[in-house]
Amino acid sequence: MAASSEIHVLQSGNVLTDEQLLASYAVADRTMPWLRANFVSSIDGAATHEGTSGGLGTEADGRVFALLRRLADVIVVGAGTVRQEGYRNLALDDDAVAWRTSNGLSAQPPFALVSASLRIEPDDLATYATRPFVITTQSAPAEARARLEAVAEVIVAGDEQVDTVELKRTLAERGYPQQHGEGGPTLFATMIGQGVVDELCLTVSPRLEGGSARRIVDAAEATPQAMSLAHVLSAADGTLLLRYVRASQNSEH
Repeated sequence: MAASSEIHVLQSGNVLTDEQLLASYAVADRTMPWLRANFVSSIDGAATHEGTSGGLGTEADGRVFALLRRLADVIVVGAGTVRQEGYRNLALDDDAVAWRTSNGLSAQPPFALVSASLRIEPDDLATYATRPFVITTQSAPAEARARLEAVAEVIVAGDEQVDTVELKRTLAERGYPQQHGEGGPTLFATMIGQGVVDELCLTVSPRLEGGSARRIVDAAEATPQAMSLAHVLSAADGTLLLRYVRASQNSEH
C-alpha cells in the first residue's frame, strides 16, 4: 500500500486495514433506514477543482470512497452530478464483490439517479452493472419517463420537487435501507432541508482552492441540523477523513 493511501487514527497513529475501516464506518443496524452523504472539500471550503469534485480527491479519499460504496445497499446521486463527474458503468471490483457476497449483500449496489426533469439518456443507463433506479417527480415529462422505464426502475417521489423523505422511505421498503448519497450540492441541500441526512462523511483535501467554487451545499436558505463527530482519520499527505452523525443518534453509531 502506498504511504499516501495509508489511513491512521488521528491521535494514536495506528494504521488501519480495509477491514478496520469498514468496521469504523459500519452502521450497527443495517435494517434501519440510514442516509449517508459523502463529500470532499478543500480546506477553504471549495467542493470542486476545475469543475469536478474528483479534482480534489486524494488516494486516501479514493480508498474510503470505494469502501463506503462497498457498505451501501444503494448509491443515490443527482443526475446533474452524474453528467458533470462522468459516471459510467461504475461496477465494484472483484474484491468488493467477494466481500459483499460473503457478508450477505448483493454483488453490486444499484445506483439511484435523482432527476426532476429527466434529462437522462436511456443509453447512458443501459451499461450500468445492475439495473438502476431513477427517482423523479409526478410533473416530469411522461415521454421521458416512458423511455427510461425500458432500462431503469422509475420511482415517483414528489410533485414538482423530488421528495427525499419519500425517496429514503421507498428505497428502504424495497430492501435498500443503507443509502450512500454522492451529491451534488443541490440534492444535498434538499436532503438537509427535508431532514433525511443521518451521516456526513467529509474528506478535507489538504489544499487551498480559492476562486468561486461551490460549497458542498447549494441552498438559498439555511436549515441548521446538529451533527456529532464520530471519528477523525488522517493520511500522511494531510488528508482528513471526518465522520459526523446526527447528534441524536451518536450514542448508537
